[in-house]
Amino acid sequence: MRAVAGLSWALLTGCSTMGTESGLPPLAIRGSTATLEIAPVLLAARDHYAPGATVKNGGIGDLAAPGPSGQGAGESVDLATHAETQALRYSVSRPDIRIILTVTEGRYRIVARRSAGIADLADLKGKRVATLATTSAGYFLARMLAQAGLSFADIEPVRISPIETMAGALARREVDAVAIWEPHAGNAVHAIGDDSIEFAGEGVYRELFNLNTTAATLADPQKRKGIVAFVRAVRASAETTRRDPAPAQALVAETSGLSSDEVSRAWPTLAFPARLAPDLLDVLVAEEEWLAAQDKRPPRSRATLAQLIDASVYEEALRP
Repeated sequence: MRAVAGLSWALLTGCSTMGTESGLPPLAIRGSTATLEIAPVLLAARDHYAPGATVKNGGIGDLAAPGPSGQGAGESVDLATHAETQALRYSVSRPDIRIILTVTEGRYRIVARRSAGIADLADLKGKRVATLATTSAGYFLARMLAQAGLSFADIEPVRISPIETMAGALARREVDAVAIWEPHAGNAVHAIGDDSIEFAGEGVYRELFNLNTTAATLADPQKRKGIVAFVRAVRASAETTRRDPAPAQALVAETSGLSSDEVSRAWPTLAFPARLAPDLLDVLVAEEEWLAAQDKRPPRSRATLAQLIDASVYEEALRP
């Protein structure tokens, strides 16, 4: 999953196109406002959830754990966005986390310099690759390396922060390749032009950018009612975005600090299904093996991981 960016931004809706539902509570939402994937959530909060939804920079770590001493105690956070990697990571110590909706799917790619002697994936051996090893980008890179019989031990992973500087590092030959989400991978292509070679992850990995909450929050009838309504709002905003991406693009450019060109170039790499990905559990099971090996712990069972997915919220949101 993605690392949380430093920008903080709040959005409080003032109108709704989904109609007024009485008795719904305002909601507090956390997500990386520097990402493109969050666009339907921002749009839902602004235009489709009448009681009000405040979106601030953050992520799944901001969901309050049960009990007064849990992380986030003192601040009630109802929903959080993140890719599936961080849901897996956080749920090791906080098994009450629940994935309730796949908002966005993102395609990743490795961008490398031909002049570094890279013509195929196997040529990454021994090369300096900029990535964030503990995020979805790191998992993507591991899956891609495996296609060539390689692993992280065969490359020199380089952590570059802030990630906005990765493209420049590639252009300056400080690294030989980058494996990161959009628009930063696209910016790397833009930075080195004809010297670039790309290795796409289609069929190997796609990011599942999910809406998450906790079992404790869902056990509150009033909060659950609001969360179900917000899932409907996200579905409405995703449909709007699929028909006409311009408003979502403008909103995410405003909140992320990215330029309109960066956003529009990266937009084709995203899809906005606003449903529970049908293969979500399979993805979690495969990724859990990688995470467990990293953490030197036994992987959790498929049955245990299945408990992290709460399909009942989505199913309820589909009802009239």
